[in-house]
Amino acid sequence: MKTLFDDLRKNAAHVPLAERMRPCSLDEVVGQESLVGVDGPLRRGVEQDAMPSMILWGPPGTGKTTLAKIIATHLQARTIELSAVSSGVADIRTAVKSAEARRLTDERTVVFVDEIHRFNKAQQDALLPHVERGTITLIGATTENPSFEVNSALLSRCKVFIVEALSTKQIESIVQRAVEDRARGYGAWTFRGLSDVLPLIVRVADGDARQALNALELIVEQANVESDGTRALDSASARTVLQRTQFTYDKSGEQHYNIISALHKSLRGSDVNASLYWLGRMLESGEDPLYVARRLVRFASEDIGLADPQALVQAVAVFQATHAIGMPECNVVLSQAVVYLAQAKKSNALYRAYGMVRHDIQELPNAVVPIHLRNAPTQLMQDLGYGRDYVYPPEVRGPIEQTYLPDELKDRRYWDEKS
Repeated sequence: MKTLFDDLRKNAAHVPLAERMRPCSLDEVVGQESLVGVDGPLRRGVEQDAMPSMILWGPPGTGKTTLAKIIATHLQARTIELSAVSSGVADIRTAVKSAEARRLTDERTVVFVDEIHRFNKAQQDALLPHVERGTITLIGATTENPSFEVNSALLSRCKVFIVEALSTKQIESIVQRAVEDRARGYGAWTFRGLSDVLPLIVRVADGDARQALNALELIVEQANVESDGTRALDSASARTVLQRTQFTYDKSGEQHYNIISALHKSLRGSDVNASLYWLGRMLESGEDPLYVARRLVRFASEDIGLADPQALVQAVAVFQATHAIGMPECNVVLSQAVVYLAQAKKSNALYRAYGMVRHDIQELPNAVVPIHLRNAPTQLMQDLGYGRDYVYPPEVRGPIEQTYLPDELKDRRYWDEKS
């Protein structure tokens, strides 16, 4: 039976290093112990020949596709691979029709959908009844939070497994294996200066095995070959090759919300260094600086308020400066606001007060405006008593016994200046 590894073995000479080094069994997988370790659910499922439809969720280059291929191979199932980038409903129907035919002979079908978050609602709905009936075993891979990107109906019929980012030591192990593997890697080659280059590769990989192996391949292929066949590697050339051009950040995805949350909470916790770091992560990844500035203006009132009234003045000034000069000049301007806000005294009294107001407006009947507070621009309104008995404070000395809230809310206390 053909597996997803067959084409790799046939054309190994022309396949990128990252694909050649893809693990072919669970024992070869580096990391993901919680999934494929001795008591891991994926290993148990493979050993017991019982695997549910699933969504594998994790960062790029952590082994999601690899795990899907290994599972399909161990289940001895016919595997149909779809890419959400290029496949549509017609492809899904073709795959299901093939699965239904094989089901008559008790042959199982695994449908692997890479980047399943890119399927629209109609495409995901097309999978739903066939997953529910067991016609296919669906394995979807995604870098995006499935809670947001996968239809709830489909998500409820799949088990979500989190594939963790790889640690530095795990990336080191993967790169070292590629260097030593004679069949699929560079074990038959001789290198000079490899020990100087490997730490750079690991650092730039940022937990992404594919990126690490691609970096290794690029450095090796561009290395100078000496007369005896040795490939000379040096850290200076490697740094040029490995110029960092991407960051784990998506301006519209989960990382966007995770990092702005980290910035907000670091400011609230008065941690200046962490606040500057998360600010830098956003700006250097291409985030709109005005988005950050707007969040800082909000923070100045939500978490500081009247505990330091200058916080809002500072934040608004920074917003205006950011709008005027843009990136990269505004990075230090935003840094000034972040440092000020992190060090400022904190109070959420304004936030809590408005929250109570909003609750009463949403949950209680609309209260009528007391008649003495109503404006009376016409004779009819005056005749009806609008504005009657209103006391004008600037013309009265001493205390004034006058209510301003509706009668049913007259004892409400929204503002607590001590909080």
